Amino acid sequence: MQSQKSILKRRTKKLEEQTIQNQTNEESTKNVHEEAQPATPQEHNDSTTPQASTEETAQNVDADTAHELAQPAHEEAAQSRRQRAYYEAPSATEHDDFDWSVDKRNVASYGKEDRVKLEVIYDSTFKTIEESELLRGTIVGITKTDVIINIGFKSDGLVSLNEFRDMPEVKIGEDIEVMVVEKEDRHGHLHLSRKLARQLRAWQKIVDFYKTGEVVTGTITSKTKGGLIVDVYGLETFLPGSQIDVKPVTDYDQYVGKTMDFKVVKINETIRNAVVSHKALIESDIEQQRSVIISQLEKGQVLEGTVKNVTDFGAFIDLGGVDGLLYITDISWGRVTHPSEVLENGQKLNVVVLDFDDEKKRISLGLKQLTPHPWDNLPAEIVEGAHIKGKVVNIEDYGAFLEIMPGVEGLVHVSEITWSSQPINAKEFFKMGEEFEAVVVTLDKDERKMSLSIKQMTEDPWDTIENRFPVDSRHNGVVKNITPYGVFVELQTGIGGMIHISDLSWIKRYNHPSEFVKVGDNIEVMILSIDKENRKLALGHKQLEEDPWNTFETIFPIGSIHEGSVTRKDDKGASVQLQYGLEAYAPARHLRKEDGENVEVDETLPFMIIEFDRNDKRIMVSHSKVWEQGKVEEKESQKKEAAAESDKTKKAVKNIQSKVEKPTLGDLGALAALKDKMKKAEEGDGQ
Repeated sequence: MQSQKSILKRRTKKLEEQTIQNQTNEESTKNVHEEAQPATPQEHNDSTTPQASTEETAQNVDADTAHELAQPAHEEAAQSRRQRAYYEAPSATEHDDFDWSVDKRNVASYGKEDRVKLEVIYDSTFKTIEESELLRGTIVGITKTDVIINIGFKSDGLVSLNEFRDMPEVKIGEDIEVMVVEKEDRHGHLHLSRKLARQLRAWQKIVDFYKTGEVVTGTITSKTKGGLIVDVYGLETFLPGSQIDVKPVTDYDQYVGKTMDFKVVKINETIRNAVVSHKALIESDIEQQRSVIISQLEKGQVLEGTVKNVTDFGAFIDLGGVDGLLYITDISWGRVTHPSEVLENGQKLNVVVLDFDDEKKRISLGLKQLTPHPWDNLPAEIVEGAHIKGKVVNIEDYGAFLEIMPGVEGLVHVSEITWSSQPINAKEFFKMGEEFEAVVVTLDKDERKMSLSIKQMTEDPWDTIENRFPVDSRHNGVVKNITPYGVFVELQTGIGGMIHISDLSWIKRYNHPSEFVKVGDNIEVMILSIDKENRKLALGHKQLEEDPWNTFETIFPIGSIHEGSVTRKDDKGASVQLQYGLEAYAPARHLRKEDGENVEVDETLPFMIIEFDRNDKRIMVSHSKVWEQGKVEEKESQKKEAAAESDKTKKAVKNIQSKVEKPTLGDLGALAALKDKMKKAEEGDGQ
């Protein structure tokens, strides 16, 4: 910049010196004209015109300094115009009133119309530009920082050299597209941008590709949060991680620097942002392949595929661009708990097409259908009555399924597990994978059903029940189950009966059988009755002893008083434990004490027997009756004593009267006193 200023100073100085010289020459010429004959107007114009001299001088100076002006052309052009405008202005001389139109040698004259035409032609050599307009220009110069572009405007424009990084070699004469940023910046320069032009042109292309669905090519430049940045025609676009591939991608770095094809899936006109997808292209190709493959499919067709993904409900098989589902029930004729037991990812296998849906693009495949059904090749020895062995493959509430051979199963119903009539829980009896021997009860090859029985592997014990377990016989058994109404006891495998809660004890009442016995306990029982038809035995435990109620009737007569302890109590009454372990019941109204309080639990008090029912084995007692009866007896005793005293007095009076013939006044007084005493005694007895 300093060098340019010095050049301009030297140029200005030369122009000033030349101007002074021209003025001196003009004065000399004027003197000559005054002394000699006047020259013709043409000669005068040629020799004395200041403007011509000035322009000629300027041209000479430009020629002398042209080699020094190797600075940027835009600064030179601007400075040159301003210098010409200043120095080419005509100087005020003494002959300004000279008629310059007297003679115009070597100057063409144009009419008004011709001049207008020429001005139009001249103006057409310059372009009219607007800011943000896209134009094509030619590279006419290159400096260390900028590239000079000629776009046909009155001045050349500048573009930063940084905007040409994608061009290894920038050559003069190349045509490029630029955008007008400013027609004149603060330095008076025409500001152009190749980068903005590329971005605008790229955005226009991206919008067009988005509307048409065409494929674009871009280069992945960097990784960002949630995806990758893709350069498409110089514009940065976003590639989400979920749109890279049809398979999940975790390592984004492996894609940086790659050039790939994309589809524009979303644009934002406001902020000029675009989202691209590579996955959409893959899915489009897969969809085309799927359509071709499905169009050639037929039911029953056998295809080769590769296990793509194993799930809980089956496996997806890649048939070469289209996936089909091999459901778990179509993998094997036998039971498969999980597809991974038979299949693994990457495994190649043949499958048969079971069904397909053109609209939903779904294909159902089968593997077991490639082999005959085992029921069609059932061995001849498997018939009704045959003994077979099977493995438990499924357990339900109603029974268990035994696998005789892959694809052939039979059901053991809970009623066919044991000869016992006691209900059996199949899920407690059977375990997965256990083997059992069973008898084929029914066989239906058409329905492919088989019923089995485990209990029929042994003789039915109920056929000889009367001989082995006669009535009134005693046996030991094991408690298998307890219900609110009784206890189930197994005497031997397949033989069992129930003890009713009332048959557990002669003297004690239980709210629940679990108060007397627990599951698994050994207990002695007596056979009370046999129901062979319904396979039921009535058992008893208290019958092992003699009925004590025959004796209790004489020990606990009604009205007798006995000591008892309150064991339980509620709003209705209390249970009272009497001697010999006998339990009685006292209603709430019979629990009041003499002092007005109620009897409490664990108190031991006298109780009176107020009811004794031998048949129902029930005794009712009362504590209130005890002290109430004591009071009644005391009153009765007092009455008896008063009556005896009265009788004694009456007898004494009679004796006196019989001995005295005539009463005297003294005797009458004694009799009156005795009469009052007897009256008071009678009144006391009445109360």
